[in-house]
Amino acid sequence: MGCVAMGALFSLPVLLTPMAAATGWSRTGISLAMTIGFLAMAVTSMIWGALSDRFGARPVVLAGAGLFALSLWLASRATSLLLFQLSFGLMAGGAVAAFFAPMMATVMGWFTTQRGLAVSLVSAGMGLAPVTMSPLAARLAEAHDWRTVLGILSALVAVTTLPAALLLRRPPEQATEPGNAVELSSEGLTMRDALTSLPFIVLVLTNFFCCATHSGPIFHTVSYAQICGISALAAVSIYSVEGIAGMGGRIGFGLLGDRFGAKRVLVAGLLAQSLGALAFFFAGTLMQFYVVAATFGFIYAGVMPLYAVLIRENFPMRMMGTIMGGTGMAGSLGMATGPVLGGLIFDTTGGYGALYLTSFGLGLGAFGIAMAFRPFTTAKNAQAQAA
Repeated sequence: MGCVAMGALFSLPVLLTPMAAATGWSRTGISLAMTIGFLAMAVTSMIWGALSDRFGARPVVLAGAGLFALSLWLASRATSLLLFQLSFGLMAGGAVAAFFAPMMATVMGWFTTQRGLAVSLVSAGMGLAPVTMSPLAARLAEAHDWRTVLGILSALVAVTTLPAALLLRRPPEQATEPGNAVELSSEGLTMRDALTSLPFIVLVLTNFFCCATHSGPIFHTVSYAQICGISALAAVSIYSVEGIAGMGGRIGFGLLGDRFGAKRVLVAGLLAQSLGALAFFFAGTLMQFYVVAATFGFIYAGVMPLYAVLIRENFPMRMMGTIMGGTGMAGSLGMATGPVLGGLIFDTTGGYGALYLTSFGLGLGAFGIAMAFRPFTTAKNAQAQAA
């Protein structure tokens, strides 16, 4: 489900150039649809997560999958830029958020050991999107116009994610398990306490800057490579290399997180991510793009599942969907900055160099904020002692 949903959403970078040529819409305007999508994800992430805490992941993901397929079909029929931004941005972005916080919360509930590996394996499905869905969209775009491509993707979403969502099951209750320190220490914790706690705020800010770092390079690298003289199909293959490396990164960082601790690995990964974003500034040939994309993809994809592990280690299962939705909201806001920022930079300067320099600075910000994270139980004990 993660592969198909994320792949369908990120078909827009592949279709950006043919859409601009066919419609006359500006790159900034088309990119703005992606930004609206991420803003819609931000607004709805916590709502979908809270609903999954109450009703379970299955009905929530089913509803989101149906709405997502419908929104892609409506986007394929859009007759104006505004209608496209509303259907692909507002509707699709709001619907696709139903796939992530509920599913991650469910996975976290089913595993008590090796959570980093478990969530990384599920998250790796999203890493398959550039390897499968992006080349598929590129092949379809060679034979069909962009409207037909989105219509096909709409049907693909419907026939894959709706049946798959029926397989989701609620995790078993863990609150009464002996030795479950997180559940036992948080018996009196209210949702308000959790959402105003320092660990939650730090995670939210870190995820925002983390996603703002990689959203621009992810969305605009295909166009950047084409500007550097690389063919459209070869440029999409850069995206695929990034996705393949990302699958390895998710699993590798998950294993490292289980062994050395999620926070330690996350902090190191965020620093490396900022340097990876900067490296795109110096890429110009296909081989250079491959090397940078593989490195960058391995790192940015690898750090993302670690947020779920930190949340499960510090917050009780009964509010897992809401907390993950809250951090997902921040991540979506961060992702929203890249598409429109890159479009504005290109339209203003005629290139993407300033985008990668900006991403480097945002990455350093994520690294610095993550250094301030303290486990929730430790922060809670310190507050109690001070009182």
